[in-house]
Amino acid sequence: MNANPYAATGVRWDLTDLFRSHDDPAIEETLADCRARAERFAARYRGTIRVSGGPPPEHLLAAILEMEALQADLERMGAFAQLLYASDTARPEYRDLRERVEQRLTEIGNLVLFFELEWLEVPDAAAEPLIQHPVLAGYRHFLRQARRMRPHTLSESEERLLNERDNTGPRAFGRLFTELTSSLSFPFQRDGKDERLTLSEILALSHEPDRSLRQRAHQRLFQVLEQQSLVLTFVYDTLVQDHLTIDRLRRFPHPMAARHVANEIDAEAVERMLFVTEQNYGQAQRYFRVKARLLGLPRLALYDQYAPIGAEAPRCTFERARDVVLEAFEACSPVLSAAVRQFFDRRWIDAEVRPGKQSGAFCASPSPSLHPYVLCNHTGNLRDVMTLAHELGHGVHGWLSRKQTLFNYDTPLTMAETASVFGEFLVFDHLLDAERDPRVQLALLCGKIEDAFATVFRQSVLTRFEQAVFARRKTGRLTADCVCRLWLDANSPYYGDAVELTDGYRWGWSYIPHFIHSRFYCYSYVFGELLVLSLYRQYKEQGASFIPKYVALLEAGGSDVPEALLAPLGVDFHDPAFWQKGFDEIRALVDRAEALADALAGPTEAGRDRAPL
Repeated sequence: MNANPYAATGVRWDLTDLFRSHDDPAIEETLADCRARAERFAARYRGTIRVSGGPPPEHLLAAILEMEALQADLERMGAFAQLLYASDTARPEYRDLRERVEQRLTEIGNLVLFFELEWLEVPDAAAEPLIQHPVLAGYRHFLRQARRMRPHTLSESEERLLNERDNTGPRAFGRLFTELTSSLSFPFQRDGKDERLTLSEILALSHEPDRSLRQRAHQRLFQVLEQQSLVLTFVYDTLVQDHLTIDRLRRFPHPMAARHVANEIDAEAVERMLFVTEQNYGQAQRYFRVKARLLGLPRLALYDQYAPIGAEAPRCTFERARDVVLEAFEACSPVLSAAVRQFFDRRWIDAEVRPGKQSGAFCASPSPSLHPYVLCNHTGNLRDVMTLAHELGHGVHGWLSRKQTLFNYDTPLTMAETASVFGEFLVFDHLLDAERDPRVQLALLCGKIEDAFATVFRQSVLTRFEQAVFARRKTGRLTADCVCRLWLDANSPYYGDAVELTDGYRWGWSYIPHFIHSRFYCYSYVFGELLVLSLYRQYKEQGASFIPKYVALLEAGGSDVPEALLAPLGVDFHDPAFWQKGFDEIRALVDRAEALADALAGPTEAGRDRAPL
């Protein structure tokens, strides 16, 4: 592994708020206690929810409170096992713990599974008065949302069986994917030295100014991935077919329907958003042509799309990234910055790059009784600073919504990206305002535009790819060639003739974890980015008066449907004009970048082919 002076060496999270270690005796004690509580819960409540006319509201509330307390301890167990595993997927004891905890949580979950099923069996005529009863006001959204699964729920014995097989089915294939991609080593030569890079490190080279370096990294990335094509294709094919099988058993009308239910959004709104996104692909192609001109190229190759423009932004240590993020959040709101500061001061972040660690980045918010944790892989480029801001935005959301109960804590994915993308914009504006060199300003602008493209246009491409894969799987097994072809077909409308797609890029689908762990997750990024572009415009127009409304939105967690939570902010996501507002903001960024580039080139060169800046 390369000795990177900008790496976050030693920045590891402290998980002792959960348990002391993988062999902490408290783990087994907690599992045993949870099982005993689940058995007592079953003895007390089985058969008392599914009664004529529905249960008394006080009885239903008592059951919810007891179930919620049990679930909070189960979340703590699951979070510890998952976070420890993500920190080093190669350690056998961490693998064993995760698998053992998953199995035990499934057993305990099956003991109390009857509760939700009995609630779903209460007729609508009896359920609605309970949902509206003042005693249950704090759980109104939880009770109503659970009933959206009523048409798709099986018998208790069938549900228990599906829960059991998940551990050796989709979860097992997900672990295989994670352990394989985390263990990959990419041989690479740089500056006359042989290196072996992780997936995170080889991906980071796509942002380097040296075109030859980017090209070689691009080729090596996909050469190594292609060598794993048998396993990666088999895993994906199996999970797609498993999803289709479960959809058939649960009577979902199409592969995205289950995700829409979980996201508390209707298919029409999602398709309208994706359609408006595709109508704006021309904005991206226009930018790619401008970028090619700035780089002195006739056309961008795929490995050029993240090449830095203007003066190279300085490399950034993790300590400097921390300061930038804190300064940006503080300028917006002391409430936000106070929440962020805890992540650094109390070691809630794991940013070190190391073999075996899960690639990418995420924020885990187990429950309102705990605090969130952030994982990222800091290599020192500007994108890593934005990634840190993104994940800490998630962390702020999780921290501020702690006033909610567990069952009202988590937001659907459609709302989950709100604070993260908002955090990115805070940091971007802070960096841009502080920069005096117009060439660095141009680099920052182009980086932000490309991040927006990755979050909106690319995620739309990923969603269309998934739709095509699921449609194709209904006719037969997915081969590697078939998946690769569908991947290029989905990307072509986005890049058009403005970017050359390399042969190796056909394997671009193979390392994306969302396809494995969270089918159809990606459209939530489109939703989140376009939503925040609108909200951030309000913030810039209204200033400090906007912040209380924004903080209230974060504090609300998942206590209501997205439509209701966003109504006080004037958002109507069924209106195509709302989505177009986001693209108008993106167009303004592109216009600004192009004008700055023309100004730097000089009046006689503006608008004409020119050498790289």
